[in-house]
Amino acid sequence: MKGFLKWFKKGAKMKRWMLLIIIGILLACYGMMFLITGKQLQFLDLVKIVVSFVIGFALVIIGNIFMQRRTLELLVQETDTRDEAKTGNVKSLIFNKKVYDEGPNIVVIGGGSGLDSVLKGLKNYTNNITAIVTVSDYGAQASDSRKLLETLPLDDIKNSFVALSENESIMNGILNYKFTEGRLKSLSFGDIYLLAMKELYGDFTASIEETKHVLNITGKVLPVTLEAIDICAELEDGTIIQNKDKIPEVVSNKISKINRIFINPSNCMPAPGVIEAIQKADAIIIGPGSLYTNVIPNLLVKGVAKAIKENKGFKIYISNIMTEPGQTDNYSLSEHIRAIQEHAGKGIIDYCIYDTGEIVPEFIRRYNKEGADLVEQDIAKAKEEGVKLLQRNLSYIDSEFIRHNPDAIASSIIELVCEDLKFRDMQNDAQYLMLNTRLKESKKKLKTTMNTKTKKQTKKQKHLEKPKSKFVEKYNDRIQSIKESDGKALKRKQAKMKQKEANKKVEVQNKKKANTQKAKEE
Repeated sequence: MKGFLKWFKKGAKMKRWMLLIIIGILLACYGMMFLITGKQLQFLDLVKIVVSFVIGFALVIIGNIFMQRRTLELLVQETDTRDEAKTGNVKSLIFNKKVYDEGPNIVVIGGGSGLDSVLKGLKNYTNNITAIVTVSDYGAQASDSRKLLETLPLDDIKNSFVALSENESIMNGILNYKFTEGRLKSLSFGDIYLLAMKELYGDFTASIEETKHVLNITGKVLPVTLEAIDICAELEDGTIIQNKDKIPEVVSNKISKINRIFINPSNCMPAPGVIEAIQKADAIIIGPGSLYTNVIPNLLVKGVAKAIKENKGFKIYISNIMTEPGQTDNYSLSEHIRAIQEHAGKGIIDYCIYDTGEIVPEFIRRYNKEGADLVEQDIAKAKEEGVKLLQRNLSYIDSEFIRHNPDAIASSIIELVCEDLKFRDMQNDAQYLMLNTRLKESKKKLKTTMNTKTKKQTKKQKHLEKPKSKFVEKYNDRIQSIKESDGKALKRKQAKMKQKEANKKVEVQNKKKANTQKAKEE
């Protein structure tokens, strides 16, 4: 009964067809009444009867057809939670769902919020997504929940589950919920759940795989390795840092760039399924994320970089929008690409998708105060690295933070896949038709659903597909004034630090002289 009453709710689109059927029945009954009660039927009377019957039965048939069609739409929508399912277009819903399940195989490698942004966008195009993430804390202090349960660091795993879920806010609340009372106090539900799955299936990788079905998420998540690894950095001055959390601090204090990153142990093996997923991928996405602590370390696991280079699909690097203090200070686009290729070898990247850089300076200033800045787009040098460059409007403002737009990233990736299918003369292929249609819808959505604050601050921004950024030309004066202001403050701060160091050196020298003099007198 409740299901039947749903037909009469607003938006169900059933009442119109019911009304049409009723009108058809009334017309048919009207014609029948004339036939039964009429004593002497004239030619016009016969015409009225025939017309009433024909129109009445036609309306009944049309109403029934569209009622059945709408019923099918509602049934499909109940089991298909993708965006296009909500539009109720039955002519493509079932077909699209089949193609969606057989969509392109895409592997995303990385960690942190950058990885989550890519997953959130791609889950609207294909079900065949594999997120390869690290389960290493890279030297970070273990949480109370991890210590008590003796589990691996699973934050990136849980965040990937959230990004691939239908309802991200609810999934985030469940997996990251921490008990505050009783025997479970300070324990995370997500850690408890994953530990229970591991005990149930006896294998961590298998438990992660089965979680896809239990939590009903799109795609799957794989740990890059099951071994505990630490990230280490060697600076240009020879300093070795063996704790990931100390890298930004040490780099900033020593004013020395990172020379190379390495993991310990260096011969750790990839988790089961990782290499196979990379080999089958139609596209491999690297980044965005912290270059030296989220992106490159995953490529250093044994066999991962080799498998990527041997893959014949698209190998795409999503460049960061902003530099990161203590890691990529003053890094340009070419330096980001070069760092990856120096660690993983040439051929690890085919394409690099980078942002237009058209962000109003007021939003950049808060990053400047923390030592971050826009990644310089040195296109000529970047091309020398042997990578094809694609400029897209990837950024948007989220609560005053500059983030990668999930829909913009996904549409840029899928556009490459569609172009490849078109190049292979597969415009009539089911996968191409579905992806291309959804790509067009996504681009329309990007234009109409931008964040309101972003719209107000970026009225003068160019269209998504403009080939060349004019950011510097538009905002050059304001950028210079902001940089000069912040630069003076930074110089004063550095001058004070240098003065303190000089005073310390003088004190040490005076002490040495005093000790030497005392030793001579004795």
